[in-house]
Amino acid sequence: MQKRMRGKTCLYSILFVAGSLLQLSASAQFTQYSNEFLNIGAGARGMAMGNAQVASVSDGTAGYWNPAALANVRDLPQVSLMHAEYFAGVGKYDFGNLVLPLKDNKRTIGITLLRFAVDDIPNTIFLIQPDGSVNFSNITTFSSADYALIFTLAQQSKLRSGEQFNFGGNAKIIYQSAGDFAHAWGFGFDAAIQVIGNRWKLGVVGKDVTTTFNAWSFSLDQAVQEVFYQTENLIPGKTLELTAPQLIFGGSYSFRFDKRVSLLVEADVDATFDGRRNTVVSGNPVSLDPRLGLELSFKDVFFVRAGINNFQQVLDDRDTTNTRKIWIYQPGIGAGFKVGDVQIDYAFTNLANQSYPLYTNVFSLRVDLRQKAKKGVPAR
Repeated sequence: MQKRMRGKTCLYSILFVAGSLLQLSASAQFTQYSNEFLNIGAGARGMAMGNAQVASVSDGTAGYWNPAALANVRDLPQVSLMHAEYFAGVGKYDFGNLVLPLKDNKRTIGITLLRFAVDDIPNTIFLIQPDGSVNFSNITTFSSADYALIFTLAQQSKLRSGEQFNFGGNAKIIYQSAGDFAHAWGFGFDAAIQVIGNRWKLGVVGKDVTTTFNAWSFSLDQAVQEVFYQTENLIPGKTLELTAPQLIFGGSYSFRFDKRVSLLVEADVDATFDGRRNTVVSGNPVSLDPRLGLELSFKDVFFVRAGINNFQQVLDDRDTTNTRKIWIYQPGIGAGFKVGDVQIDYAFTNLANQSYPLYTNVFSLRVDLRQKAKKGVPAR
């Protein structure tokens, strides 16, 4: 009874958040696209499937996609790693997490670290001297980096009808920096549920349910401030960014052709509440962005994946009048294979630009940490 009550409480909390978002978005001044690096994705599997993961995810990357689904990791600790590069290696994106099932196998905890950074950015503030001459020796470099440390707790339960019911949440610590000039700390929370049937799964994730904030502070010495003043640039002060809550709904179904081959289909809808966005359904304050992913599995050992997401309407480059618009999107394909306790995945995507495609290769690794057996004692 207590388990069912806890599950119901979490479900009611999600529904309450959904009903409160419209009123909240009307009264708060949110920063649009704040902490957008947290929407890139995690794991080559999910990125190959067009980021459609909120329902079907069942491994350590659930700490990113759906914290409730982390309850599916049982028996063995799990480590996941991912690396991707954007804009010909200019931007680097890394993901890593550690998942620890507790002894009762009904609760799971996870720690996730994300980093997106652009390194070696030229600092040309002092390139031009007061007399108008150019001094290239004054050029230095700095990095602009975003970090997120995510703590996840998930628990498994059962519905009266027999379906597995998972619920969980994230606590996020965010750190952002732009060289020695600017730093920000942020904090936020996510809440989620997942329902698992025979061949189907449903998931709902509420990101930043309490509104995530980033407090920025700036460290500009007198010389830098003088250059800003002379060039009529604004000298920034302390600022506060507010990230609006976000809801993601998803459902998946597994078609079993025979004992060896199955096809997983998932469709998600991402609802944002920070104002009008360039999405399929673009409104103020609600915008809706669909995602679709497919995964073909052979003996649950070899996988082929495809997906599509990030639909946007842009001006057609071939139209000289600059009036005609076309729809663009972000496709993804990938593959993966599993050998024993190790799974390696690969994804190939571009950044939603069909005219000038910016292709990205994503690699990820998952390892189940099986304990070595002692003499006379079987391994876990």
